[in-house]
Amino acid sequence: MSGRVVVVTGAFGALGQAVVKGLSEDGNRVVAVDHASTAPEGLAGLRAMGGVDLADAAQARQVLEAVAGDFGGIDALVNVAGGFVWETVDGHSNESWERMHTLNLMTALNASRAALPWLVQSAHGRIVNIGAKGALAAATGMGAYAASKAGVHRLTEALAEEYKGRVTVNAVLPSIIDTAANRRDMPDADWTNWVTTDELAAVIAFLVSPQASGITGALIPVTGRV
Repeated sequence: MSGRVVVVTGAFGALGQAVVKGLSEDGNRVVAVDHASTAPEGLAGLRAMGGVDLADAAQARQVLEAVAGDFGGIDALVNVAGGFVWETVDGHSNESWERMHTLNLMTALNASRAALPWLVQSAHGRIVNIGAKGALAAATGMGAYAASKAGVHRLTEALAEEYKGRVTVNAVLPSIIDTAANRRDMPDADWTNWVTTDELAAVIAFLVSPQASGITGALIPVTGRV
């Protein structure tokens, strides 16, 4: 995979950093994009673009165009950008539903649309989205999050059909990801059952690779031991 240009959104977070590191170690030229303004120390020495609001379609297009101009194209896009909220449906505001829709679905849609003109020119054009096991059957408090991630699943399938034979589009569906933030939020849970960021990153790296050319439209559970 040496020299392929891969854009990772949400790259400054725990999963994003693991994906960036794994793809970089495989010899890809990785561009780390995030809404946060400052890249973490773990991405030192890598190409990072902070302060990017992918919920803004024009800004997403501008950033992807800049990447393609600098590197001569884009071969793959990994849409890690997103967010989570726990809130029951009987809340008195739509704010959480709108926020989840924007953070999880619209960022993936905008980044994908912006990258596709270059992905179709690549010999191995790839999009990998982050869905969620919890979107297959929403539990209490998961309505807004699950609905937005279900939208990511349907977006994945639609793009896979529309670009079949030109770009593969797949999604991984994690359960609870073993991150410092999740450990803080669930201190009494058995963390050993959770899927690790490295486990997810390894599956994503395969889906980005030329060896995954026969896989498109797949929603792949990566759930650890949950």
